[in-house]
Amino acid sequence: MSEAAARGGPGPSGDVVELRVHGASRASADEVLDLPRTEQVAGDRSGGFYRPRRPPSDTGRTGRVTLEAYRWADLPAGTMGRTLSLVFLLPFMLVNVAIWMRPANRGSEATVRSLCRLLALTLTALYVLAVAGVALDLIAWKCMTSPRCLAGRGWLSWLGGRPVGLRLAVLALVPAAAVGLLWRASTRPGRVFEAFHAPEAAVSGCRLGAVGRWDAEPLVGRLRSIHVAAAFATLDGTLLAARAAPGASPGTIALAVVTGAVLLACAVLLCTPPLIDRSATDRRLDRITGTLRMTAVVLTVVVTAHILTGPATWREGGRLPGYDEILTGLFVAQTTLLAALGAVLLRRRNRRAGAAPLLGLGALAIAAAAISLAVAYSAELVYRVADFLDRDAPTGVGVATGPPRVYTWAIFGFFRTVVVALIVAGLVTLISRPGRLRAAAAIVAGDHPDPPPEAGPRLRQVREAIARARFTENLIALAVVYAGLAGIGTATTTLGLLELWPADVVERYAGVPAEVTTFSLAVGSWVIAAIIVGLVLGAIFAYRTAGFRRHVGILWDLGTFWPRAAHPFAPPCYAERAVPELARRITYLVERGDAVLLTGHSHGSVLAAATVLQLPAQVCGRIALLTYGSPLRRLYARLFPAYVDDEALHEIGARVGWRWLNLWRDTDPVGGWIFAAPPPAAPGPAGCPAARVDRRLRDPVGVVAPPGDSVPPPIQGHRPAEFDRPFADAVGELVERLGEPPRRGAAG
Repeated sequence: MSEAAARGGPGPSGDVVELRVHGASRASADEVLDLPRTEQVAGDRSGGFYRPRRPPSDTGRTGRVTLEAYRWADLPAGTMGRTLSLVFLLPFMLVNVAIWMRPANRGSEATVRSLCRLLALTLTALYVLAVAGVALDLIAWKCMTSPRCLAGRGWLSWLGGRPVGLRLAVLALVPAAAVGLLWRASTRPGRVFEAFHAPEAAVSGCRLGAVGRWDAEPLVGRLRSIHVAAAFATLDGTLLAARAAPGASPGTIALAVVTGAVLLACAVLLCTPPLIDRSATDRRLDRITGTLRMTAVVLTVVVTAHILTGPATWREGGRLPGYDEILTGLFVAQTTLLAALGAVLLRRRNRRAGAAPLLGLGALAIAAAAISLAVAYSAELVYRVADFLDRDAPTGVGVATGPPRVYTWAIFGFFRTVVVALIVAGLVTLISRPGRLRAAAAIVAGDHPDPPPEAGPRLRQVREAIARARFTENLIALAVVYAGLAGIGTATTTLGLLELWPADVVERYAGVPAEVTTFSLAVGSWVIAAIIVGLVLGAIFAYRTAGFRRHVGILWDLGTFWPRAAHPFAPPCYAERAVPELARRITYLVERGDAVLLTGHSHGSVLAAATVLQLPAQVCGRIALLTYGSPLRRLYARLFPAYVDDEALHEIGARVGWRWLNLWRDTDPVGGWIFAAPPPAAPGPAGCPAARVDRRLRDPVGVVAPPGDSVPPPIQGHRPAEFDRPFADAVGELVERLGEPPRRGAAG
């Protein structure tokens, strides 16, 4: 490293590289740099570094600062196919996020990991049962015995009248192929991640600093083997339950025992985090999980052959034997696991004043949302196929190809959860509005103390914007409410085993006419379909429209920021590439003699923070950090308390010598302050540099049109601030501070 790097100041040329990391809403390097022409100087199309394009005779310098942008927008999504896949993999992604939302209490880590992984396994089983419900229950068992269902359907009628074993064996290929599709897709996350591996040595002991150093592929491979084994075992159990209905033969019993042993082995492995989380160099566990997977695949072949060739007669008619019971048992298991997770989180949560975000139930809220969405997906798939097979006959009222009662209760529970949650959200909005408006009025009065009379309408708009931004805090309570409602909705599916329909129960105990409940079921089914279509359209618009990506991109970026530690079929983690790539680029720039001003907007500030924790100390001596619209404190510290806490934030500041400024606005619903809560505290003593990090930006800068203009300044909210004067001032200050010796203050 150069002599200048050792001193901690700018290099021989005195140059500073302002490396901008965009947020979820930024699509192109031109937008980040605000220049019409840029060129790529490192990386590739998915994640690359860009600078202003210059003539050959130009040095590309603007004073002491060279602009450079890191564009990572295509890493979470990229291609249209990958973007759309996020919609259908959303339940897997959510349960994967839940495992990272555990409390900071280390005593709960192993238990929360085990429960989240078991919940993830139930999602895989539900996926298989939904496809099996279509292929085996609706088509092979019901439709194949109904002349009305087969009429005019040559692609189905060729199996009509065939032996039951043949029908089940042939159509069992459908769920088996569905498992194979997920298996194949999860082993090919994309070449954009293949060349980036974890560094050999740790740099920071902070958990957030491990982002990008996680070598997740060995763990994902083990989880993949376990989930594939459980998926095939679930299919085997469904087939064997149907085979055992008229009387279980010794062969059927033996195969059922082996199937149960495979499922038990999968659950035991997931409940031993010290074993399954072993390092990549320990290949023994890889061989164990690989053997378990192969055993399940071979077992499926044997079970299919047994179904096809077994001499016992089948009990035909009605529903596929055992299917409803297996599905209900799965819902009972999910409800039990959610209750256990809630109990652990409540017992282990941080009870200090100002702590306990989400009442310590962040993992429960996200896991419950994942289960609820997966149940809705599955029920809607079975309902739509049943509707298609029944043609114009009403579904769910006992027709030949109607869906199981369990799915009827699932749709009823989901619809009830959504309706009640919306009602609660409306009440919370109305109840909290006066308080939010009072707080907003106080802020506006302080920012604009003597407004002219004509500024009245604009002042009301600013107050409304601040009040809306403050509603983010209320989403915490709403998430907990939704988690409880979703758990209750999943639990009520067990009533399907009692041969009861929702309309009958509601009419008997609540006095609501059955027609009303039946209508709500139909509406609920179409609501689920509308949600799925809306998610697909949202993914398409987010891929094609940068403006729309601003609204939905944060969800994808938050979900795929964390490695796959719970569900192997979740979308791959882009941080495994982005953070090491940023660290590598910054190290290169410092070693060649430049100082680096790392700026991050919105989620880009999270990538920047994780990168700082990964840099060597000699490199950090030449780094400054500027964050704006940052969700580090407002969202990440609340949702991921084990990874983003005061200790981690203070370590980031100390590593850059407290050359850190954070810009935030009251109108921003995502970003906020990091160290100094409003009202701004007075400058702290020399030993407390954290108090000088946060700088609040007045938004808007004025409420009347400036001279020469016809409209007042806009309300910026969460928009980037690179082209505002306060941002330029902050850049100038940090550039000057990069030439000073680093602060050696304590963690404030």
